[in-house]
Amino acid sequence: MSTEDIRIVIADDHTLLREALRDTLLVEEDMQVSGVAGDGEEVLAVAARAKPHIVLLDLEMPKHNPIRTVAGLRQITPAPRIIILTMHDGAASVHKLLNAGVSAYVSKNVSRQHLVSTIRSVRAGQAVIVATSGGLGDGTDPADRPISLSRRELEVLDLVAEALSNRQIATRLSITEGTVKRHLRNIFEKLDANSRIDAVRKAQGASLLPAYL
Repeated sequence: MSTEDIRIVIADDHTLLREALRDTLLVEEDMQVSGVAGDGEEVLAVAARAKPHIVLLDLEMPKHNPIRTVAGLRQITPAPRIIILTMHDGAASVHKLLNAGVSAYVSKNVSRQHLVSTIRSVRAGQAVIVATSGGLGDGTDPADRPISLSRRELEVLDLVAEALSNRQIATRLSITEGTVKRHLRNIFEKLDANSRIDAVRKAQGASLLPAYL
């Protein structure tokens, strides 16, 4: 990762929230807000001009279809990494947007520390999946902290939900069984789960997996 400041574009149609986010991020020594936008068309123009590393993208704005906007952002060279920042959760939305190329899905209720940490992780190339349900609070109580799974951990959990064995998961993902077990240990710890079924249920409850899995 480059040592240059992380350039960020904020896209939200609420002026007060844009200003609050800008003020929050400008406190960080390694971050700069290189542009703001209030609708889906404007964010494409601003991002094309500002060449940000990160776009914080609201789900509900005028002139904005999230999937199309994400596709447009990914056509910019170099393509910014996209973090959805929203009040809305739901596994179907999470999965659609991740499949479209979004790096993280974050509730507007997360703490400043969590948002900043997510931005840095995404800039470093780590795909971060963030639970948005359950009243995320300020992150001071462990029970209220957002749950983050890497993209690979989510892939493993998807296959666990399909009742695949460790060996079958390893074959499907072209990794070793030992790597599958390591991912499962991490998943269990992050979800505070004591079994594969418990992990799937908790992931569904946190909108990390569709409830129909």
